[in-house]
Amino acid sequence: MEKSHIEIEGLKIRKMRRDEAEFVIQMEAGEGWIPGIHDGEIFYETDPDGFFIAEVEGEPVGCVSAVAYDDYYGFLGLYVVKPEFRNKGVGVKLTEKCLERMGNRNIGLDAVVENEKKYQNFMNFKSFYSNLRFEGRGGGEVPDGLVNVSDVPFESLLEYDREMFPAPRATFLENWIKQPDSYAFAAVETGKLKGYGVIRKCQIGYKIGPLFADDPITAEKIFLALKASIPYEAVYVIDVPEPNKKALEITRKYGMNVVFTTIRMYSQGEPGINLEKVYGSTTLELG
Repeated sequence: MEKSHIEIEGLKIRKMRRDEAEFVIQMEAGEGWIPGIHDGEIFYETDPDGFFIAEVEGEPVGCVSAVAYDDYYGFLGLYVVKPEFRNKGVGVKLTEKCLERMGNRNIGLDAVVENEKKYQNFMNFKSFYSNLRFEGRGGGEVPDGLVNVSDVPFESLLEYDREMFPAPRATFLENWIKQPDSYAFAAVETGKLKGYGVIRKCQIGYKIGPLFADDPITAEKIFLALKASIPYEAVYVIDVPEPNKKALEITRKYGMNVVFTTIRMYSQGEPGINLEKVYGSTTLELG
C-alpha cells in the first residue's frame, strides 16, 4: 500500500469486467510473479464481484482482488499499480475499495517482505509466518497407488480441502482441478482421502499448489507424481509454509532452493486450519 494520499486527477476505481482478467494477469507477470496461464479466468470466476481496476481517463493503471469466500473470510491479492502511477494515491484508493468490499471478514494476504510493515502500520494486519518459494526441476516417475483427482467424489475433496483452508471454496476448487495444462493426483486409502495436489503450467515453468496431505510419506508421493508429470528438467516452484518442518525436509531431500519469500498476514488473527498438512500453498494471489 502506498503512503501518499495525493489523489491523481481523474482517478476512478471500478469493478473489473470479465474480459479484463487478462490485464490483471499481465500486470502480475510484469512484476515477475509468473502467473499460471489460466489463472485469470479461474480467479475471476471465484468471485466476480471481488476484482477492481484503477483507471485514469479510461486507461487502466492498477488492479487488486478482494475475494470473499464466505461471510467470514476473504483474501487480498493481485495488488499492482503501474510504476509511473505509484505514490499518487492509486494504491490508497484500491485498498479502500478492498476493505469496503471485505466488510467485517477476517482478511488474509501474502505480502512481499518489503511491504510487510506497510500492511502492519496502515492496515493493522498482523504477521504469522513466511511462505518460502522453492524451485526444482521436473522429471522422475509417477509412484504407484495414486489416482487422478477427478476420480475422487467432489464432496469428499471439498470436505478434505476445508481442513487446510479457512473457508469453503467449491467454485474455485472445481475449476482449479479441471483446468487445462495441469495435472492433479490424490491418495486414497480404504476409501478415505489422504491428500491431493495440483501442478499447473505457468507463463514460465510450472507451479505446484495446493499440496495437502495427512503425513509426509503421502505428501512426498504426491509431490513426486506432480514433478514427474511435467517435462524433464522443466522448472517448477512450490510455496511452502515455514512452520511445516516436514514439508521443508522434503524440499531439502530433493535439493530445492528458496527463490522468493512472502509473509502470510491476517487482519483478525490466524484462522483455525491444519497447517501441518499444508505442504504447498494453493496460490499467493487467492490464498
